[in-house]
Parts: sequence; C-alpha cells; structure tokens
Amino acid sequence: MRFRHPDGSTVHLAYCTNVHPAETLEGVRAQLRDHCEPVRRRLGRDRLGIGLWLAGDAARALTDDPAALRSLRTELDGRGLEVVTLNGFPYEGFGADEVKYRVYTPDWTDPERLTHTTHLARLLAALLPDDVTEGTVSTLPIAWRTPYAGDPTAARTALRALTTLAQRLDALAELTGKSVRIGLEPEPGCTVETTADAIAPLTAVGHDRIGVCVDTCHLATSFEDPEPALDALHTAGITVAKAQLSAALHAQHPHLPEVRAALAAFAEPRFLHQTRTLTAAGLRGTDDLTDAVSGGALPDGAPWRSHFHVPLHAPPAPPLTSTLPVLRSALTRLVGGPVPLTRHLEVETYTWQALPEKLRPRTRAQLADGIAAELTLVRDLLTDLGLKELP
Repeated sequence: MRFRHPDGSTVHLAYCTNVHPAETLEGVRAQLRDHCEPVRRRLGRDRLGIGLWLAGDAARALTDDPAALRSLRTELDGRGLEVVTLNGFPYEGFGADEVKYRVYTPDWTDPERLTHTTHLARLLAALLPDDVTEGTVSTLPIAWRTPYAGDPTAARTALRALTTLAQRLDALAELTGKSVRIGLEPEPGCTVETTADAIAPLTAVGHDRIGVCVDTCHLATSFEDPEPALDALHTAGITVAKAQLSAALHAQHPHLPEVRAALAAFAEPRFLHQTRTLTAAGLRGTDDLTDAVSGGALPDGAPWRSHFHVPLHAPPAPPLTSTLPVLRSALTRLVGGPVPLTRHLEVETYTWQALPEKLRPRTRAQLADGIAAELTLVRDLLTDLGLKELP
C-alpha cells in the first residue's frame, strides 16, 4: 500500500511474510498464492506491499539462479504484490517448533551473516518495482548479549562486517541505480537492546546506508518513549531505514493472581518473549515470559511488558492490554511531521499461531482476515496523520 505524505514523498506500507514462514523458494511461492494475494483481495487493492522474509536456502536459490529471480518478480507482479523491504533478521528455522535463542544466529561476528545480508540486498534491488529506487532490509541488532558482551574482538569483527556491507551497498547502487539501506533492529536482550544502544556502533560505522529498524513492540517492551528516542537518533544522524509496526503485551498490575494467570496463557515454547519492568532503579527484565510469571524473577510493583507481538486491531482481553498507544505515538513522530523519518512501514505480527489457542486463527481465511484488519487499522492511522492513500 502506498501513501502520499504532505511533503510529496511516497510512504510504503507492507506486512511481513514471516507470519507464514517458508524455508524454500517453493514455499515462498506458496505464501504468495495462499496468503498474500488473499489479503490483498480482502483489502480491495490492486497492489499490496509485502515485507518478504527469505530464509537462507531460499535466498541462495534465488542468488544462484537469475531465471528463478526473474520468475519470482513476474509472479509478484501477476499477483498484485510489490516488495520494497525484506526482513533479514531470522536466518532460518523461523517456523520450527522451538525458535527461542536460535533466531539470533548467525550474528554479525559470523561471516555468513554478511554473506546472507549481501544476497538479500542484491535480490531486493532486482525485486523493487520499476518506479521505486529505494529498498530496505532489517537485520538483527549485531548479536545476542552473550557471549558477545565484553568481548572487544567480537565488537570489532561485527563493525568491520557492517562497514564492508556499507561498501557493498554503495557498489550495488552504482551498478543498479537502486539504493538499499540496512536497519539494525534493537531488541531486548541483544547487544543493541534500545535505540540509544544503536547510536554508538552505528556512529562507528559512519555510513547512512546502515541505520536502524524501529520495531514498536521492542521499543515499548524496553519502556522507551518514542519521541525522545527517535529525536536522539535524528540528532545523532542515524538513519531510520524502516519501522516495524507491532504491539507488545502489557500488564498493568502483574502482582495480581488473575493477571499472572492471564500472562501465563501467553507463555509458549516457540518464541522468546523477553519481559521487562521499569523500576526506580531502572529497567529490569527476564529473557522469557515463563521466567517472569513463575514468580520471583521480576519485581511486580510496576507494569510489565512482554515481547509478544499481539494483533494490532485486537488487544487481549482485560486484565491485559497491548502497547498500541506506543505504536500510535511512534507513528506520529515517524511520519506525522513535515518530513517523514522513514518511508518504509511494515506490520510485523508473526505470532498469530503462538497466541493462546482460543485466540488463534483456525483457517487461512481467518488469518487473512486478521492481517487485513491490522493493515486497515494502520491505514486509518496514516490518513489521520494527513497522508493520502494512493491507488
């Protein structure tokens, strides 16, 4: 979906296909047919943006076979789908029964992460619509904090890799005329946990092709106030390459037994749900929601937020809610000003099938209905900010 900003530029809205993960190229094609096109039809749109997730094997297959890449581009066009952004954070296995810490490998100390991200950038340059010259790829925020933390060799290795990537992106732009930017996605528990944490390493890289992907669920989970957080990035000269629009799970009174019981229903074995609380002594947290609700691991005198991407249009029932107000505030700062801070927005609720059983979609049609409802909500937020939806 495309929107005209009051400054005359185009803002793109997509939804991320990691919600129906596939490891192979054939699986990606099935996604387009079985999920993405039905969402487009529900929205009554001739064209729908998707934030494509390509696992390592699928990316290699497209890199090694230019004919397959051309065929994918043709299929996207035929189904009324367009790609201006890729999710390059998960490398593989995102549909596994247990993902947890595996999602952080390979990290930016591993040469495979540089190779994979380079492949993604080159593929995106070929997949961009003819009238679009800028693409974005989100990636993990350098590494999970352990064993990276305190290892100066690891830090130097990661920064060298990002600097090399920036040079490759410069060469790609010169060769193709397509500019691709990469956004490190701050996430609780990682070496770059907050937007503030991103400033030092990205200043060290010193290239505007390497910036930040702001995920509003992660922002909220870490209790960051969107306006000062985004202003600090802007002041530091850090590019907001893209924003992922998502909402975290919020518990206002975690000390109450009924609240703990409600939270426990969201503690599941597939994804890591980092949980945080803001105390007088600062931010405290656990690596997973299970550790928090089991008792004693996290102070419960102040609200808790958990890294569980809940559907934007359907917050959980009381006594829980979502951090949709944080998303609204972030979106206002991102695109509500005289000039947008980013032009690539991506709805990223990948946890539909990890929701408590009674809240999960039971059919493809129900999932498509839910994704379409999320996009409709964001469309309305954008038009309320003065953006005009384009055909």
